[in-house]
Amino acid sequence: MAVPSARVPSARIPAPHAPVPPSSGAAVRRRAGRLARCLAAAALAAGTLGSAAVHAAAAATPSAEPAAPAAPAAGSADGLSGTFQQVTAFGTNPGNLAMYSYVPAGLPSGAPLVVALHGCVQSAGDYYRNSGWTKFADLYGFAVVFPQTSSANNSLSCFSWFDSNKDSRGTGEAKSVVEMVAKAEALYGSDAGRVFVTGLSAGGGLAADLLADYPDVFAGGAIDSGLPAHCATTQSAASGCQNNDQRLTPAQWGDKVRRAYPGWTGPWPRVAIWQGSADTTVKPVNATELRDQWTNVWGLGQTASASRSLPGGTTQTVYNDAGGRPAVALYSIAGMGHGLAVSPGSGTDQCGTTGSYFLNTICSSYHTAQFWGLDGSTPSTPGLPAPSGLTATATADSITLAWQSVAGASSYEVYRGGSTLGSATGTSFTDTGLAAGTTYAYTVAAVDSTGAVGTRSATVTASTSGSAPQCFTDNNYNQVKAGRATQSVGMTYALGSGQGMGLWNVLTVHTLKQTGPGYFVLADGEC
Repeated sequence: MAVPSARVPSARIPAPHAPVPPSSGAAVRRRAGRLARCLAAAALAAGTLGSAAVHAAAAATPSAEPAAPAAPAAGSADGLSGTFQQVTAFGTNPGNLAMYSYVPAGLPSGAPLVVALHGCVQSAGDYYRNSGWTKFADLYGFAVVFPQTSSANNSLSCFSWFDSNKDSRGTGEAKSVVEMVAKAEALYGSDAGRVFVTGLSAGGGLAADLLADYPDVFAGGAIDSGLPAHCATTQSAASGCQNNDQRLTPAQWGDKVRRAYPGWTGPWPRVAIWQGSADTTVKPVNATELRDQWTNVWGLGQTASASRSLPGGTTQTVYNDAGGRPAVALYSIAGMGHGLAVSPGSGTDQCGTTGSYFLNTICSSYHTAQFWGLDGSTPSTPGLPAPSGLTATATADSITLAWQSVAGASSYEVYRGGSTLGSATGTSFTDTGLAAGTTYAYTVAAVDSTGAVGTRSATVTASTSGSAPQCFTDNNYNQVKAGRATQSVGMTYALGSGQGMGLWNVLTVHTLKQTGPGYFVLADGEC
């Protein structure tokens, strides 16, 4: 198909995203600056260029835009019922991310939740305004969480899909996103059994990692112009994943998913894969590798169950599970470069706004929502129904859960904050060793005799009694002066725990939590 005027063939600009070229005059100078930054960004993502070179490229043109996205302002877009706003205090946040959300007005408890991850040199606000997800949040009834990274994490504000210290279960950015899910479930009463994650480019790479790391959290996912789960484990290996066939078998790709959460046997997330055939930043072979990876995880072959043509030169290829329901779908868009597929307009199957890395072809958000069953056409999670009547009774250091039995259940999985806590053969469970004065969120799912985990219950929250530990946020100099920390040879250490806090100065700021007399621990982002 002809390349639409709203985008540039990605062969012209080998960057993490193919930006739309400005017109003449001063815009030409801005284009030169952006081109320099994007070329540097590609090398950075591939691990071949240091951050100093990225900043030098950005500084080469005075009118170049800053690489780090500014925090978006709260507000509501035209025609939307809800408000886009930042959410704070969502957990320990080891990945140093920001959380934004969009919730339609009057959204009832028990609605689905979608997590949408932006691409490099983008922000949560960009994805909110351009991706089209908010349109379907209003139309079908679900909340959307927009995580945001920054130049503090990566010079080009890319999610770290290539860093095993940040994208593995229980670590870094991956854990921060799951903490956002738990916060949204507590705030909006989201259905823990219908949580989905999608992302573009680096965001797509992290979305794939999250599906592998947390199949107990995400019922489905969509990877747009992204990478297979855990293709790279270091930044230096990223370029090979983006550009080359890794020559792995489907079983080897599937093993990367199975190793992410050892012992998990299913159910697995339902995965949609979106790829432009003219993408020179994340080569189309990545879509094939994603298809091989997730069909193998599902125990399926690579022979398609069905194929059909969609608008925008798109071919949808579907791979059904044993029950005849789509488990994996590959959407290949002829002639599209690197970006998210959108299709502005008022039609039900139209969405989004064109711009840099938002390419006018087809509304991918609409078809992804349908694939996940967010339009109500298909249940998202097979297996036993969700336990009802979940209650929580708290003491100073424990919370006891109780629920109604589910016919056919041989056991129950218990989740705290979106992550697996334990299992029970009966209809009660006690979570012990908890902090006083702290709120926790729980869900429960029934497990049948084959080990298949069913739909999760609605979220219940409970707070332990007593006073919450006191927290103190200040610079290291004042923390030492107040007696909450000590200093030695110019370095600062938390009193009691001895945790390192960095240089003893007024520029380094940390939060300390007092957990006992004369005993403090680092609690950045917790209080």
